[in-house]
Amino acid sequence: MSPFCLPLPGLCFLLSLSGAVAHKTKGACHQCPRNASCVNATHCTCNHGYVSESRMIYFTYPLEKCEDINECKPPVSVYCGVNAECQNIEGSFYCRCNAGYKLLSGKAQFNHSNENTCQKTTPSETTSSMKEMQQVVEAIESLLTNKTVWGMEERRNIRATFTYILQKVESLVLETALKTPDQELQKVQNRTVAVETRVVTDNCSKGVTFKLNAQMNSMDINCSDIIQGNTQGPSAAAFVSYSSLGNIINATFFEEVNEKDHVYLSSQIVSAAIGPKRNTSLSQPVILSFQHVKIKPSIKKVFCVYWKGTKEGGHWSTEGCFLKQANKTHTICSSTHLSSFAVLVAFHRQEEDPALTVITYVGLSISLLCLLLAALTFLLCKAIQNTSSSLHLQLSLCLFLAHLLFLTAINRTEIKVLCAIIAGALHYLYLASFLWMLLEGLHLFLTARNLTVVNHSSVNRFMKRLMFPVGYGVSAVIVAISAASRPHLYGTPDHCWLHLDQKFIWAFLGPVCAIICVNFVFFLLVLWILKRKLSSLNSEVSTIQNIKMLTLKATAQVFILGCTWCLGFLQMGPAARVMAYLFTIMNSLQGFFIFLVYCLLSQQVRKWFGEIIKSKSEPETHTLSSRLGPDSKPSEHDSEV
Repeated sequence: MSPFCLPLPGLCFLLSLSGAVAHKTKGACHQCPRNASCVNATHCTCNHGYVSESRMIYFTYPLEKCEDINECKPPVSVYCGVNAECQNIEGSFYCRCNAGYKLLSGKAQFNHSNENTCQKTTPSETTSSMKEMQQVVEAIESLLTNKTVWGMEERRNIRATFTYILQKVESLVLETALKTPDQELQKVQNRTVAVETRVVTDNCSKGVTFKLNAQMNSMDINCSDIIQGNTQGPSAAAFVSYSSLGNIINATFFEEVNEKDHVYLSSQIVSAAIGPKRNTSLSQPVILSFQHVKIKPSIKKVFCVYWKGTKEGGHWSTEGCFLKQANKTHTICSSTHLSSFAVLVAFHRQEEDPALTVITYVGLSISLLCLLLAALTFLLCKAIQNTSSSLHLQLSLCLFLAHLLFLTAINRTEIKVLCAIIAGALHYLYLASFLWMLLEGLHLFLTARNLTVVNHSSVNRFMKRLMFPVGYGVSAVIVAISAASRPHLYGTPDHCWLHLDQKFIWAFLGPVCAIICVNFVFFLLVLWILKRKLSSLNSEVSTIQNIKMLTLKATAQVFILGCTWCLGFLQMGPAARVMAYLFTIMNSLQGFFIFLVYCLLSQQVRKWFGEIIKSKSEPETHTLSSRLGPDSKPSEHDSEV
């Protein structure tokens, strides 16, 4: 049994009966032409609404044709009554009210003049359809912009909800358009949704197509596909474009792509439907034109896809969708069926340079060792424990944890929730590191400025109150806001880091750029202050030594205060590869520079190291002398050693 028989049992009975008769008379009756039936297994006759080309009721001529009778023209000329007109269709006809009139029953058509109740519509009735359409669009916008609802939904529920929404919107839009068939073209648009409908009430000329536009997209559909042949009364086509739906149903719901490629949604999502009969198959493909909302230079392949509903909810599929043309700004697709469509673009993941990878891992390993030694030094060396060493210690700890997490977990992308947590932790630790670099730059500037200030205690009190709220608090606020607004952008298919979509990476780059600029200003101010002090002729020797040491520290801290990150912004053009190597080397050795400047170049730290080494060697000497005894003399062999 045909699946179309289920809702129409009477029609099914007629179809099965006619099929049985045709099977019984097959071979006995002459082969009847299209729109004709066999009579008594000997003759053919045209079906109701058709007439033979020879005007004979019964015929046996095998090349005879049955033509449609136009009941709306002479000699028949069906009369439909006042303010109404006859509309011919294939094999039949119907009556409809003229434009500006409607039936009291609200129906779109009738069959006889005695059913004519056509009355003139009022202005309020004419505009009611537009108001209803506007209400539908506003309801859709309210639903799509509710981030709380979508954020709480599970992935499977989102698929099913999305499928239901699309089908419901299509039905409502078509139903609203068909209520006023005299308004052939209707358009409604707001911030997130755009709708255009086209109502067709006449027979279509061969090859006629209609173009429907919604926001930046358009659809060309054949007129005959809108009418669908056997449909009596007006038909309509609807074209809907959603500007924000792609944030909910994105490229992650597309499974037909190589895992090595990254896929993203390059267009708005659109829906196409015809009614009142919801037939999705077409005699001719529809042509869909999309304007890109995202453009990537390294495009590998463009996919024309539609939303396919399944038991699991649905997913993007390419079945029946074909790419006709694509450039940097537009993509043109064709489809053999109607549904919801979009354009997905895949591009190659950038291959990592093995040499840069080795440099990164070796450099970060050295930095980890140096940062650990530096932290132990700041904790154990009492001679240098002050506000400055506290800043050094916190910077060393943050960088140590960030580098350690980077080396061990940056590629743990298998579990998305865990990857998002790792990305959030890295975001926090690296931001905290840069904030401690900012405090380092501020402290260096205040130290240089204090050479001309008598009272230094107020500066130390200020730094002690400021450093922990800024160093750890500001980064926590930034990460909390970022995670609350776009939690799904923590973690990428390649790395557990911030996603590049929606410019989310600026949640890290923005503060970093600001800190680098401020630190660079501090660096210039320190050099200017030191230059003025060195030009003074009556400076004391101790002051000059302090100035020289500060000058050396200020120059060395260019590497510590994050200024080498500027090399990352210079990775473009012919020098991009060179800058990439310089950037990787300088920043992966940041821990080494901290240990070098704050520990190895410090006279107090070197003295402390010397005392530790001396204290270890003294017990060994005491043990050797006790073995020999107070009166013993070393042998010749011992003296040589």
